[in-house]
Amino acid sequence: MENMKNEVRQPRQERSIEKKNKIIKAGYELFSEVGYYGTNTAEIAKRAGVSTGIVYGYFQDKRDILISVLEIYIDNVFGPFLRLFDNLKPPVDFDALIPNVIDKAIKTHKQNRKIHEALHSLASSDEAVGAQFIALEDSITLKIAEKLKKLDIKIENANEKIHFALGIIQDFSHEYVFDKHEYIDYDIMREMVSDTIIKLFK
Repeated sequence: MENMKNEVRQPRQERSIEKKNKIIKAGYELFSEVGYYGTNTAEIAKRAGVSTGIVYGYFQDKRDILISVLEIYIDNVFGPFLRLFDNLKPPVDFDALIPNVIDKAIKTHKQNRKIHEALHSLASSDEAVGAQFIALEDSITLKIAEKLKKLDIKIENANEKIHFALGIIQDFSHEYVFDKHEYIDYDIMREMVSDTIIKLFK
């Protein structure tokens, strides 16, 4: 049934949109709780309070639901992060901004821990999921670069520095939230990450 191909429809009426959103929400919850491979379309339908047939009216299969779930995940995790830059005004205090960005990244990773693990485990094996994460990296890098440019902050090799900084923050967040090695002092590591990034932009 998961591989069944059908004609899906785009809901236009408020009731239909609500049903589709319930299915996506149910998928988000179940993928978070038991992982992508640990659930199926029937369980998503049950959680959403609809029939399996209705699910297939809006989605081709479980993977199709996953792509919609990924969009919500991206907004939940990276929306607050980007809003930090939307609220910037000159002059930008990087000494205050960078630690704030790091803490925001850690917080959102903690809040979305289970769905994060489920989605990132698929990034290397599912081309569409991997492409979404690459597109996200591109989008965030370019949006931050454009914001700094509008603030008249001139940074040589801005795209490269921003992309590098984002990679460090992402790696540290994963380390802090998921790995937790006993021999590492994460307060010291956080300072090292912060100092390294601040130096890039000064």
